[in-house]
Amino acid sequence: MNLVHITSLELPALAPYARLTEAQLRNRLHPEEGLFICESEKVIRVALAAGMQPVSFLCEAKYIDTQVRALAEPFPDVPVYTAGREVLAALTGYELSRGVLCAMRRPPERGVGEVLGDTFFNSSPKLGEGDRPEAGGGVCRKRVAVLDGVVNSENTGAIFRAAAALGIDALLLTRTCCDPLNRRACRVSMGTVFQLPWTWLDHYGQLTDLGFSTVALALTDRSVPIDHPSLKQHDRLAIILGTEGDGLSDSVLQRCDHVARIPMQRGVDSLNVAAAAAVAFYELTR
Repeated sequence: MNLVHITSLELPALAPYARLTEAQLRNRLHPEEGLFICESEKVIRVALAAGMQPVSFLCEAKYIDTQVRALAEPFPDVPVYTAGREVLAALTGYELSRGVLCAMRRPPERGVGEVLGDTFFNSSPKLGEGDRPEAGGGVCRKRVAVLDGVVNSENTGAIFRAAAALGIDALLLTRTCCDPLNRRACRVSMGTVFQLPWTWLDHYGQLTDLGFSTVALALTDRSVPIDHPSLKQHDRLAIILGTEGDGLSDSVLQRCDHVARIPMQRGVDSLNVAAAAAVAFYELTR
């Protein structure tokens, strides 16, 4: 293990942890150089198991043997920076990191057709537990979620976790959404951002081209209950979720095949988008 003891966060190699913003880490101008920060031993372990490439680790000295050694030993050339709590406590959010952080290389962006069609799984070593095989030997995505303008990192992470747990096959995000590899989103998702196939959606025609029908979650005159039989008849269905507060735009609602609502009681008109997503995922994957 390549252990490096530090006494200050001013070391240039520590910039991803101490000084770079999420936008700077992402590096849109040079995406092949982009990074993200993963925190907590459990989430880092899931990311590594999914093939993410570590650039460095950062931890308190007391966690080297209990948490970090098993993570870092397969990567002998990757530096493990370590210091006492008095040094690391200066990092924003360190108290939530549970002792260990890891800077990782951003994976290449996938195409929508790759994520939603057979191509991705024909090149994968094995199918996941929830993947549905088709007669041709590949995997055809049946139930996907689309986030449109969801900007809150905690909601994004919670939606990924619900999607993974409740049988959603893939997740797409408009480019106005929070980055799923945002540090907080990764943590809240409990690592499911590395387990559930996802990518960016540039226009809704990409769903139509791949044979997906669409259902938007919204309160409109067109809305049917989320358990309406018409929503269960589609072989390929995309569940569209809108931004916190304003929801989906009229233009998006007009192009969706269905609009659905979750029946409410006691005068409550809606749920938080992450809670609503979980209800919709459970109902529409049954």
